[in-house]
Parts: sequence; C-alpha cells; structure tokens
Amino acid sequence: MTIVLMVLFVALLAHYIYFLYTVIKGLKKVTRITTPPRDEYFVSIIIPFRNEEENILKNLESIKAQIFPLENYEVIYVNDNSEDNSYNLLFKNKHRYNIRVLSIPSGFSPNAHKKRALRYGIENAKGQIIVTTDADCSHHPMWLQTIVSMFNDKVGFVSAPVLFESNVELFSQIQQLEFAGLVLVGAGLIGSGKPTICNAANIAFSKKAFISVNGFEDNMAFSSGDDEFLMQKIAAKKEKLVKFCFDENSIVKTNSNKSIKEFFNQRKRWASKGLFYNDKYLILKLILIYLFFLSMVIQILLGVFLSPWFFLSFSISLAIKFYIEYKILQSGTPYFYKKISLKVFLIAELLHVPYILFTALTGIRGNFIWKGRKLKR
Repeated sequence: MTIVLMVLFVALLAHYIYFLYTVIKGLKKVTRITTPPRDEYFVSIIIPFRNEEENILKNLESIKAQIFPLENYEVIYVNDNSEDNSYNLLFKNKHRYNIRVLSIPSGFSPNAHKKRALRYGIENAKGQIIVTTDADCSHHPMWLQTIVSMFNDKVGFVSAPVLFESNVELFSQIQQLEFAGLVLVGAGLIGSGKPTICNAANIAFSKKAFISVNGFEDNMAFSSGDDEFLMQKIAAKKEKLVKFCFDENSIVKTNSNKSIKEFFNQRKRWASKGLFYNDKYLILKLILIYLFFLSMVIQILLGVFLSPWFFLSFSISLAIKFYIEYKILQSGTPYFYKKISLKVFLIAELLHVPYILFTALTGIRGNFIWKGRKLKR
C-alpha cells in the first residue's frame, strides 16, 4: 500500500515539475523587444466600470496621459449599472473628443455582467484593435503604444502584465508576489504555445479575431472568463498568434485586495470557470495539478497515521516546489519588484497549498460576491 501511494505521489509531482518546466521554458521565448506601432491601426480602449468613484479619475488621468496620437484611438467607458457617482465624475472630467461614456441599455444581455459591458463597448467600437482594461487600474504613459506595437497581421491576441501595488502590510506584499506568479505562469504558457490564463485588465485583440470565434457567445453564463475563454478560442483556431508583452511600460497597476474576504471572493470568481474550458485535455491537466496540491496534505496525514516515510516524500515535494517556483518568480525582477523578500516568499509558499485547495473547490461550487452582486458563477 505504501509503495503504491508513493508511486502515485511521485507521478503527481513529476507532472507538476513538467508543468513548471513548461512555464520556465516559455518565459525564455516571450517577446521582450517591441517595434514602433503601425499608424494604420485604429485602436479602441474599452473600460467597463461599476461603482468605481474612488478610482475612476485616477484611471482617467492615466488614460489621458497616453503618448499616442489622439486621432488613432478612442476610449469607451461602459457603465455597468453603477450605484455611485462614477458616471457623473467621468462625464464631467473626460474633456476629450475621443473619450465616450456609455451606459448599458436595460435588457441588454442580462447575464455575465462584465462581459455584457465589454460586448456593448465592442459593438460600439470603431477600432481594428480592441484593448481592454479595468477602471481601478493606472497605466504608464507608453502603455497603449507598447501594447499596440505587438500587433501585425499575424497576431490576434496580446496579453500583458498586471501588477498589484503593495504597501508595508504583509497581506498586501503576499498578494503582490502571488499575483506576479500568476502573471508569469500565464506568460510562460503563452511563450510555450499553450495559452491558458491572462487578465482582462490588460489584454488586446484584433476585432476580426474576436468576431471569427464568435466573441463571448458560448460563455455568457459565466461572470468571469472574458479574457481566458477568448484567448483560448483564438489560439485554438490557429489563424492568429497569441503573444505576451513582457515590457515594463506595458504593466498595468491596480490595488491589492483590502481584506481576506475580498481576496477569496476574487479568486473564487476566477476559479469558477476552470472546469468549463473547451479544451478537455487542459481541464485534465488542471485536475492533476489540483491533485498534486491535495497530495501534499494527504502525505502529512499518512505520515502521522501510516508511515513516517510520507513525511520524507512531503518534504522533498515541498522543497522542489519551493525551488522551482522561486526561480519563476525571479524572472519577474526587476519588472514587477526590485527583489523578492525571502520572508514574504516563504510565508506565501506555506499558504499556497491550502489556498489553492480552498479557492479551487469553492470556486467550482460558485456563489460569490463581485462588485456588490451575489453571483452563482
């Protein structure tokens, strides 16, 4: 029995090592040098918002500060039934002919709140390239130019980094490191030709590619996934390339979650669509990764109740996990942080296993709060 279980745990560890190796290999292939954007592209920035009066003007100022010809882009803010003063603040301060503020008509795609806002914005957009970001984000002045420079006739989708701004609080620093890890994993998987995760706070795609895969039509039942479902569909069609923009000017910054409850609601929402990807092989790989994390807990229990050898297998698995994940995070310096705090990393790693187990399981069940709404999935 002990040998059989050991073989199973080794197999799960081997799969996870292979997954992390794929990420590292892909990060080495990610494009880091961009070329000047082509003038013939007209770009539409779509920014959905709901109850963002605390952040919306900071966002607007960073959008206005973009070093990009005014005649070559438009900005469309889409109001998703805000209950605060967000809409009025935007309308009074936009002061640019290329900035519009729209509100979703009643009855327009009543499900999938953020996706319907994006869909309404895209339907009203004139751009050949669509760029999406969030209303609680701020941007470098070269952000738009850097993103657009990734496009040519062969590229259909571009993902770019999102960074949690941290403060002196440990919880904030842990979030920044954990989120940077997610961004780097997404970049590595894109670089290895296996696009899986990205973040709608900083993506761009050609409108033709969006239309060719029927946009969000097959996933409007989900509150999340406006980014990943679309990227995966464009990649699967194999008519256009998916790229990651690894450039510090392309980084979008946003605030970390203020509370643990807010953090878990966000992660549960992100995890809620994992078993509903179109690629069944991808779902199988995600399940195997989840089983690896579950095996870590099981090995501790078996070490207590069956054999101390399982403490050894657990220690080896944990050490390998620590080492490889640290190497991945190192590739984020100096883009995301000047250096990695060993203290923060070790605490984050110790919390990583129970956090993944909890958010994946509760995310599959659904039922979370997002922007003041109670959602099933």
